[in-house]
Amino acid sequence: MQFIETLEEALGKKAIKKMTDMQAGDVKETSADTSELNRWVKFKPNTSIKEGVKRFVDWYKIYY
Repeated sequence: MQFIETLEEALGKKAIKKMTDMQAGDVKETSADTSELNRWVKFKPNTSIKEGVKRFVDWYKIYY
């Protein structure tokens, strides 16, 4: 829901949400250890979700 709220804020619109029960294949929570990837590619992202979504929405509005 935090991602949806961030997207709503960036777009300046409320999403139409249809809440349903968990579906087959849905997961409540995920976690990943990206430390090996960070060491391999020597890159660790430092852009927050909020800033990344805002930048994407700004780009999308210009492009489309």
